Amino acid sequence: MNIYSDDKNVIIEGARDFDIEDILECGQCFHFTRLDDKDYELMAYGRYLHIRQLGEKANEKTKDNAKKDTGFVDEKNSSRIVLYNTSLEDYNEIWSRYFDMEVDYSDIKNKVLTSDDRLKEAVMAKSGIRILKQDFFETLISFIISQNKQIPHIKQIVHTISERYGDKILLSDERAVYTFPSVERLYEVTEDELRECKVGFRAPYIKDAVCKVYNGEINEEKLRGMSFNDAREALMTIKGVGEKVANCVLLYGLSFTNAFPVDVWMKRIMEYMYFGEDTKKEIIESFAYEKYGEYAGYAQQYLFYYGREKGLGK
Repeated sequence: MNIYSDDKNVIIEGARDFDIEDILECGQCFHFTRLDDKDYELMAYGRYLHIRQLGEKANEKTKDNAKKDTGFVDEKNSSRIVLYNTSLEDYNEIWSRYFDMEVDYSDIKNKVLTSDDRLKEAVMAKSGIRILKQDFFETLISFIISQNKQIPHIKQIVHTISERYGDKILLSDERAVYTFPSVERLYEVTEDELRECKVGFRAPYIKDAVCKVYNGEINEEKLRGMSFNDAREALMTIKGVGEKVANCVLLYGLSFTNAFPVDVWMKRIMEYMYFGEDTKKEIIESFAYEKYGEYAGYAQQYLFYYGREKGLGK
């Protein structure tokens, strides 16, 4: 992989196991806008990014390496990515970590397929997925919002909250975008004001989460130092946060890669893949931890996005 600066843009050539559409559209984040095919703008860590992935095919050498590493080849294993109006310093300090660029996803795929080669079709179809390293607080609030909501609705609510209470960033084309608000800013927002953002019954849940983070009852650093089970129990002390939301926050906001969120779709997919009958979510989750271990979160991403598109178990 070759990374360099060119006319105020950062160019990444030869990036493997990276598909910006798969990464952003797989249900792990909500603060982005699709501009065109493989062309997106997003907000993360108080920064704006315009990113585009160009439609290069993998060359033969890259294909050979991919086959050696993973046992299969797909056309998403090499690409050219442009991060517009971005410095190498910003890439190294923010975006490299955000997109998990230092992690070898070929190795992860091997580990997932070693656990169960029946995932091969899902891994091949969605091989460009990476688990983002997202801001903890934004992830917590976003997944509280996500309860019983479709992705377009979640994105709209996140956008509204950001527009009303986040910081304004004026772009070169005179458009304005907005950061997700800080815990200090949201602490000042009332439940009624949150309801005006269309969060509905989730307003007291969001308020409780904000208060607990603001007061230090929920502390990111302490959560990262806990065991998986202890961290999940701590998150579930927040009003309205159950196992599914807690697991999402653990996976996407705290990098517990053994977390395996189970929603309605994931339940259907796992029943279709493994159980053949109605199965409790707790049993599915326990099965996934045992089967996939520390790679459960990655397996979940491949299965969820692929299974949802295919309508498995619908």
